Amino acid sequence: MALILNIDTATTTGSVSLSRDGQAIQTLVNEKQQDHAATMILFVQQILKEQGILPEALDAIAVSAGPGSYTGLRVGVATAKGLCYAWHKPLLAISTLQMMAQGLVAAIKDEQAWYCPMLDARRQEVFMGLYDAGLQEIMPPQAMILEPSSLDSPLAEKKIYFFGDGSPKWELMLSSHKNAIFAEYVISAAHMAPLSAQAFDKKMFVDLAYFSPFYLKPFYSPQKP
Repeated sequence: MALILNIDTATTTGSVSLSRDGQAIQTLVNEKQQDHAATMILFVQQILKEQGILPEALDAIAVSAGPGSYTGLRVGVATAKGLCYAWHKPLLAISTLQMMAQGLVAAIKDEQAWYCPMLDARRQEVFMGLYDAGLQEIMPPQAMILEPSSLDSPLAEKKIYFFGDGSPKWELMLSSHKNAIFAEYVISAAHMAPLSAQAFDKKMFVDLAYFSPFYLKPFYSPQKP
């Protein structure tokens, strides 16, 4: 019966969710990315207080490890690491894309389809992965520059649900295809709960000193003239 604090700040929507044995108990959400750094600790304090749980009762802390926003991921990982150091808890790192797939699989329950979470990576690029209903990778997480034929091969094989804040640009580019379905989805740390519970059971802890977010591509900052 693992009690885990789940933290996600990979996108513009950030959230904290407390879960027990893979089930979310309570989740708090912040929709302003610039406020993630200020709100995550407050959310943690609020959830623990409202649930009557002391930090020592937690078994682990899980964080959405990327890909996603560079700044957002740093905020989430720094918050999770700080709590782990302070409370002497192990850290679990959960793929943001797999977390998203978990959320939509649970909502749609279409076991015959594939699931393709897409995060906006600016211009015509997205961070994406492709998963079956059991969350096994069909295509590993990658940064993809979208073209009309980018996913012709998997679309020829299976019905695919596309979702996430990067999917609208793909919907605009993709000509009508019988196997392409665009689904509404709101990212949430609550979707991390089954994955963090599984990772805890397998003792898939990461090194607090050396763990860093999974950015997928190097950070780029234009040089000032």
